Amino acid sequence: MTLSHELWVANQDLGQACLDHPFVQGIADGTLEQSKFAYYVGQDAFFLEAFARAYSIAAAKAPDWKGFHIFHNLVDGVLGELQLHQNYAAKWGVNLHSVEPGAGTRRYTDFLLATAWSSDIGITAAAMSPCMRLYAFLGEQLACNGIPHHQYADWIRTYSSADFQPLTQQLESLVDHYATNHALVHSTYRYAMLCERDFFCSCVESWESGLIFCK
Repeated sequence: MTLSHELWVANQDLGQACLDHPFVQGIADGTLEQSKFAYYVGQDAFFLEAFARAYSIAAAKAPDWKGFHIFHNLVDGVLGELQLHQNYAAKWGVNLHSVEPGAGTRRYTDFLLATAWSSDIGITAAAMSPCMRLYAFLGEQLACNGIPHHQYADWIRTYSSADFQPLTQQLESLVDHYATNHALVHSTYRYAMLCERDFFCSCVESWESGLIFCK
């Protein structure tokens, strides 16, 4: 078993919690309120900009050309995701240039950027891998009976597509190549998974009641 697969298996409880979350299930059946999805679009766009920066920092620190090239290639994948968000923003009138990050979003982006600046690229890859693997998992699960015909179909189509899976595998290959199997790698991966779960919670709760994190 590769290290990246071991990390994902060890965190299946959080992967399943994200899949079962009302926000994700609302995307699955098209019943999620548009206002909540619009909030998510803005928050996720802010997050993805930080994610792209973390990739670039890691690329600059890569000790070999292979790592440098893969990290830069992954930046292109993030730009593709941002295009999806820009399309949604234009459709629903969300100004992505004036997004105020919620506490859950800021907590996650601060963690990723601090890790990218202060840690080696193996730890950085372990911090970033949960986002990619989780979204590939969610896309696959939500599309298992075919792409639905509702307002969130493009979201499901993007994360279940044949284009997204290779990006996930590329990042996991960096975990396997540069990270070592020790406690810090496991705790870093786990923390990122917790941030993912809390991110979905914040998209449902923060604008309703000021509650940012799951209990």
